[in-house]
Amino acid sequence: MNKKTKSRIEMGFIYAFILFMFIIIAYPLLWTIGISLNPGTNMFSSSMIPENITFEHYKWLFTDPSSDYLIWYKNSVFVAVVNSVASVIITSFVAYAFSRYKFVGRKNGLYAFLLLQMFPALMGMVALYILLNLIGLLDNLWGLILIYVGGQIPFNAWLVKGYFDTIPRELDEAARMDGAGHFQVFFKIMLPLAKPILAVVALFNFMAPFTDFLLPRIVLSSPENFTLALGLFNFINNQFANNFTRFAAGSILIAIPIALVFLFLQRYLISGLTSGATKG
Repeated sequence: MNKKTKSRIEMGFIYAFILFMFIIIAYPLLWTIGISLNPGTNMFSSSMIPENITFEHYKWLFTDPSSDYLIWYKNSVFVAVVNSVASVIITSFVAYAFSRYKFVGRKNGLYAFLLLQMFPALMGMVALYILLNLIGLLDNLWGLILIYVGGQIPFNAWLVKGYFDTIPRELDEAARMDGAGHFQVFFKIMLPLAKPILAVVALFNFMAPFTDFLLPRIVLSSPENFTLALGLFNFINNQFANNFTRFAAGSILIAIPIALVFLFLQRYLISGLTSGATKG
């Protein structure tokens, strides 16, 4: 077997694997779209594409007086935006401090961040519930945001700190020689160069509130405060209300704000990949 034939076989296996993974990923999505277009409430259909396609479930979500979908959507977008912005701001300051300064407890603080990432979030649910109850933020979107932002600090700080460490310190020193202060170095040098990793942090923290079910289930109890994941669960959980088609329609629409944020941040993500390749 010559080298050219061997290369073609290898490429064939690679493309076959990519096609296989695409089918695994795309099939559940296409099936969910098909269910959302299926009349009635049944999740089962004779074909992936329904014979009688209808958009009544999407219309019901936005127009029916008994539907709280728009309220849940607004709550999820609010939590996602505040969580994303707050996480980027707090994480960037924390990561910059650990990357550029030496202070008492710095090493122990890094080890503490690393240690906190090893424990699942479920271990702290009872303590978080009691804490929110003591400060009066139980069944409150701000209480949910507080847990999201605080819980992501260890992982995000490690991630952003590692990126800050790759930025040459000579840039800081040159700026200080020109009279720049700490905040000027941070805002005018470090943040512009760290846009790719901050875009990753913003995207991940924006996505989390849309897909998380467990934490809102514990923190929130009023229907007017529900997020999408918690609200949609009622479509298939309430007695005599196993409406899988409405659940599928509502689930599909969750992807819209996530896709918009991804498209907005895409140029920063791509620039980060290309800059990383040139650095190597």
